[in-house]
Amino acid sequence: MSIELLSPAGNVEKLYYAYAYGADAAYIGLKKFSLRVKADNFYEDEYKKVIELKKQFPGKRLHCALNISFHNRDIDNFLQNLDYFKAYPIDAFIVQDIGMVPVLQKHFPDAELHVSTQASCVNREAVKMYRSMGFKRVVLGREVTLKEIREIKDAVPDVELEAFAHGAMCIAYAGRCLMSAYLTARSAQAGACSHTCRWDFDVLADPLKAKQIAETGALVLEEKKRPGEYFPIYEGDDFTAVLSSRDLRMVEHLDDMVKAGVDSIKIEGRMKSVYYVALVTRAYRKALDALDGKITAAEAKPFIDELENVSHRESGTGFYYNPAEANVTCSGATDSRYILAAEIGKKLDDDERAQVLKLGKEHAELVQKELDEMHPAARAARLKEYSQHPDRNPPSAEDKAEWNMYEVKPLNMIKAGDAIEFVSPDVVSTKVKPEEWQLVDPENGTLKEWVCDGHNSVIYTKTPLQEGTLIRIEDPEYEEGKIRDSGR
Repeated sequence: MSIELLSPAGNVEKLYYAYAYGADAAYIGLKKFSLRVKADNFYEDEYKKVIELKKQFPGKRLHCALNISFHNRDIDNFLQNLDYFKAYPIDAFIVQDIGMVPVLQKHFPDAELHVSTQASCVNREAVKMYRSMGFKRVVLGREVTLKEIREIKDAVPDVELEAFAHGAMCIAYAGRCLMSAYLTARSAQAGACSHTCRWDFDVLADPLKAKQIAETGALVLEEKKRPGEYFPIYEGDDFTAVLSSRDLRMVEHLDDMVKAGVDSIKIEGRMKSVYYVALVTRAYRKALDALDGKITAAEAKPFIDELENVSHRESGTGFYYNPAEANVTCSGATDSRYILAAEIGKKLDDDERAQVLKLGKEHAELVQKELDEMHPAARAARLKEYSQHPDRNPPSAEDKAEWNMYEVKPLNMIKAGDAIEFVSPDVVSTKVKPEEWQLVDPENGTLKEWVCDGHNSVIYTKTPLQEGTLIRIEDPEYEEGKIRDSGR
């Protein structure tokens, strides 16, 4: 079995974690030519970092999303930025606008062309047409069933089929939604979707009579933060709810996707966090490895179970088995019991570790020397000050056998007494007691009581850490079974 796992990467950092946690390929957006303009996307000289990442992860592929609807000015702008695009090691372009086909074929003859899901390709004849235009792969519309995928693959076996397996679903057909543009003047087709379908609307009718009223066209929606602004709804025989759809989750059904003829399993989420990219990619990597016989299903299960610890909504199987499944709506908010606290960088080698410990020893000696040279009264006052304010004379890190130091990039506050967890590509999670790790200032070798975003620090621990390890902590405000309005 050779099924590609394709993960989202909204920036260089997420691209690293997509590769590190098991993706065979990742898709990115460049500048303003992607449907996720609110994702960080890639700018300036970041192509240098991307080139280095592809060297670090040989064999990994890079797909570039150019899936907006191009106006004349957009094509002109793209042509003016050709050198910028050519600097990236792009293996494939994802496009919906057929006007871009000859442009890309002329200027990027070695790059593959993939049809975007925005093109709503859901039948064999459309796939044949795209093949004749030079497309190697079709990213199928999310409205296609597994039965239809099998029929398409049988009819056009030489075209690769890519299909979404996980993440947010759009309530509109293949994402072609006017709701955002209508209510906020932010067009989804220009990459500026405001996710209006996930707002908190109130149905202004007796719930028991809502369906009957909807059939008359008299039902309207009112969003809580926009009183007096009404959105009319009409419900027909094949009604699709104009509210937040459930997330897609096919991790338990990958075998069916493979049997249907899917060549690439795709994860949604270029606007999602590093934590989301890492854990969701890891879960699908392990599930595919189990399907391929590389590991057992029992070994994969703990990684799959971790999907519940990533922000998500209620989930379902979308259109794959029964289109009615996709019409089930849910609350728009997402939630998770964990906070991503930090990213682990490189391990300090023996000399670097020894240097940090040396700085700590020198710091302690200097403080002691100052105390020894003080008048007894002044020394007593200084010692009292230190006892009342320990942070003014932090202890130095001591040499601990079998402990190692790693660079750490704090993203949220970590306190020395926290019960942290290490999460890595091949270890589900390792709970670490407070006495099993320390935060150290690499500039003077002293221990830190806390760090947060922007603080230079290393973590000193007895736990061996794999490259790409993350630190998470439990969110104290999380309540089991209660979804907080923490985001859309």
